[in-house]
Amino acid sequence: MSLLAIKDLSLTRHICLFSGLSVSIVKGDRLGLVAANGRGKSSLLRILAGEEEATSGDVTRARGLVTAFAPQDPPEHLLSLSFHAAVLDALAPEVAETESWRVDVLLDDLEVDETLRGCAVRGLSGGWQRTMLLARAAVVEPDLLLLDEPTNHLDLGRIGVLQRFLGALPRDCAVVAASHDRAFLDDVTHRTLFLRPEASEDFALGYSRALQSLAENDAARDRQYENDMRKVRALRQQSAKLKNIGINSGSDLLVVKTKQLSERADKLEEQARPGHLERSAGAIRLTNSGTHAKALVTIDDAAIATPDGRPLFKTGRLWIEKGDRIALLGANGTGKTRLVERLRAALVGEDRHIRGAASLELGYSDQALSQLDAFPTPWDAVKQRGVLTDHQARSQLAGAGISIDAQAAPVGRLSGGQRARLSMLLLRLSQPNFYLLDEPTNHLDIEGQDMLEGELAEHGAACLFVSHDRAFVQAVATRIWVISNRRLVEIDDPAAVFESLLSG
Repeated sequence: MSLLAIKDLSLTRHICLFSGLSVSIVKGDRLGLVAANGRGKSSLLRILAGEEEATSGDVTRARGLVTAFAPQDPPEHLLSLSFHAAVLDALAPEVAETESWRVDVLLDDLEVDETLRGCAVRGLSGGWQRTMLLARAAVVEPDLLLLDEPTNHLDLGRIGVLQRFLGALPRDCAVVAASHDRAFLDDVTHRTLFLRPEASEDFALGYSRALQSLAENDAARDRQYENDMRKVRALRQQSAKLKNIGINSGSDLLVVKTKQLSERADKLEEQARPGHLERSAGAIRLTNSGTHAKALVTIDDAAIATPDGRPLFKTGRLWIEKGDRIALLGANGTGKTRLVERLRAALVGEDRHIRGAASLELGYSDQALSQLDAFPTPWDAVKQRGVLTDHQARSQLAGAGISIDAQAAPVGRLSGGQRARLSMLLLRLSQPNFYLLDEPTNHLDIEGQDMLEGELAEHGAACLFVSHDRAFVQAVATRIWVISNRRLVEIDDPAAVFESLLSG
């Protein structure tokens, strides 16, 4: 049974985000919504939730349909409430008064610790704010659950909780999830909608298989377009030849035939459609300044501790060599970010347990992209990082997806995807040969993730990174370090670690 149907839906802002979209969502659907940053995914979810209007088209909802939407960020009025109160706030007052127990049961299902339930939303991490928003949506027991980037800021343990929670929803409950997390989409969805300005594609397949089918469809359209255009050229050549013969011979029949061929060519050309060409949200380009040192970083049994001195683990004796791309894995709270911070401090200062080669040039990015906070505008960020002319600075920023208008605007107005691309641009301008990256894919769309994967592999710069993105780890890492039982150990295959972290 159809819960919701959209017909010929279009949305235009400063550009057309999507048009002619017709999709039905039925009971039990698990639909993944995929598009580049800024291409209308969040807007489409808000339209489905009834919070925003489309430019044109129709949305038909089943009688009595209960829809709930978990956005990316909490609205202002929730920030001063506690975690528990923010979830309770989603219920109608009369229900909240008599059935507050529903919140407690739900937070138990989502494995929210009792100590967090009384904390103000404003003070929660990004991951816990996402969990709160999911709980607010789920507590109303919806028929249709809409999720906007639900895994962003979640570690693998919390992603595992989320996946188990979605798997345990009532069979009739439909879920639409906009996400850039490829492994998550493969695990929880069985339909995929690729949102495009024209001719969006809907496949009854999980993400990876749907992507393969999409590529095959695009390739077939490209071949058909080339065939059609060859026919157009042949018709025009034949028309031109007959036209010359007709003029010279004075034949009215040839003049008519010439006109018919020309009209056929025009009609065929008008109907021909090339394969989809995705407009990039901005390029990601990295570099490797190179080094003659074999070992860029030497770690000699460093003790990693919390800020208040509580010991977390010991590293043992390890090396990072040229070309190594090391993924650092471990459960939440085991000390991944603490090791990254210790490495960064050691490589720009002194540490008797951690030493960098004399030729090491560090490029660092944290998961909050706080390195951007030092700059009032993207223009200032680029101009202060290198010896670029004004023309070069404008060109570099535009290439990273930051328009001329946005270049002089406050950095805080950039979208998450734009901030991520700006941080990668600043990394490249610093000319590093060793990248230290904490959750580098947090704000990147799938196109950006693919670019980053390719750049790290192509340039061969050494890298140590923390990531919950399983697809990214599998594509990039040449070595795997895992924090386990208060030790840092190296393993060959991350699959067992992923399974362990997801299962909790």
